[in-house]
Amino acid sequence: MNKLRVLVLVRSGHVPPKTLEGVSEKELDAWKAEFDVCDTLRVLGHEVLPLGVYDDLAPIRNALSEFQPHITFMLLEEFHGVVTYDFAVISYLELMQQPYTGCNPRGLLLSKDKALSKKILTYHRIQTPRFAVFPLGRIVHRPKKLAFPLFVKSVTEDASYGISQASIVHNDQQLAERVAFVHDKAKDDAIAEQYIEGREIYVGVIGNQRLQTFPPWEMDFGKMPADVARIATSQVKWNRKYQEKHGITTHEATDLQGELADRISKICKRVYRALNMSGYARMDLRLTERGEIYVLEANANPNIEYGEDFAESAEKGGVDYDSLLQRILNLGLRYKADWMIS
Repeated sequence: MNKLRVLVLVRSGHVPPKTLEGVSEKELDAWKAEFDVCDTLRVLGHEVLPLGVYDDLAPIRNALSEFQPHITFMLLEEFHGVVTYDFAVISYLELMQQPYTGCNPRGLLLSKDKALSKKILTYHRIQTPRFAVFPLGRIVHRPKKLAFPLFVKSVTEDASYGISQASIVHNDQQLAERVAFVHDKAKDDAIAEQYIEGREIYVGVIGNQRLQTFPPWEMDFGKMPADVARIATSQVKWNRKYQEKHGITTHEATDLQGELADRISKICKRVYRALNMSGYARMDLRLTERGEIYVLEANANPNIEYGEDFAESAEKGGVDYDSLLQRILNLGLRYKADWMIS
């Protein structure tokens, strides 16, 4: 294995220390993924330079010139606080003829826009919930074909931003109120999609042309009250006390075997290709009691910290954490960007 110089792009303020000596659990939470990636790359023998970025590309240009990395590891999820601008940073790396890890600019742009990605999936006859977009500043008019209950969220925000039990609406008044909430909180268009009752399934996909899916992972909502919608709210995803109180966990969906597992894998690969993705991604699905599979979202460059869903699923699939990061590096080096083939 060749030893590489790896530039790791992280959000400003999230540059991890080289050791965890004297670091509290609360401090670690903010940059655990960044630490896990940098530390593991060093263990693999690579020379690593983490770089904090917020609203200025100059530090990236300087690092490319001075450090001369073989590849840039993309852990930056936004630029200037805008989550859809990560594709622009990757576009800049392509303009600088710099290999990078994770998804290409087009795949990032398509997958981050929930409405556009759903239109593409619908065109390819991949089942996804019916939806409507309510632009910022417009009066809410629900299409007749869109029946309640509906799930309302931002068109572009991720990580369950702004999602709570109130995101599930049952009438037009609730819809208008929740759309107004999303407009105000996210300063973005809102999307209302058909709420699908079923199991919440996550599937990791890795590759450029040849794709591999990892074993399906499931969100187990534990002892949450029966009258509460089983959705991944901010509380469910990030509040540890809330998770412990209700017994909320994620784990391998061990009963998804045989023909159903094959269908899930094929659908996830179709989504990946339809959205022009590369590197690695996580597909969020809903599985109904009747065995129907609905694609909720495609997440490019998902969280890859050690012990989280993507890495755990990869390990179940026979790829340990060290090997996973090395494979992500290798895929980045092999990805044929336009500048390589022009």
